[in-house]
Amino acid sequence: MRKSTLWTILGVVVAVIIAWILVNVLFSLIAFAFRLLAVAVVALVVFVILRAVFARRDVD
Repeated sequence: MRKSTLWTILGVVVAVIIAWILVNVLFSLIAFAFRLLAVAVVALVVFVILRAVFARRDVD
């Protein structure tokens, strides 16, 4: 086996490891953004419901 072949195999292994780490980080960021969006939507719905409940209570 030639020295260049060994470097090629090592380069491929390192590239796969780096890609694996980057994909994990990317998916973590996407999951965090989705959770943040879901929390914002739920908070908005709860805010609207609470506002409607207290607005009715003030009218009576």
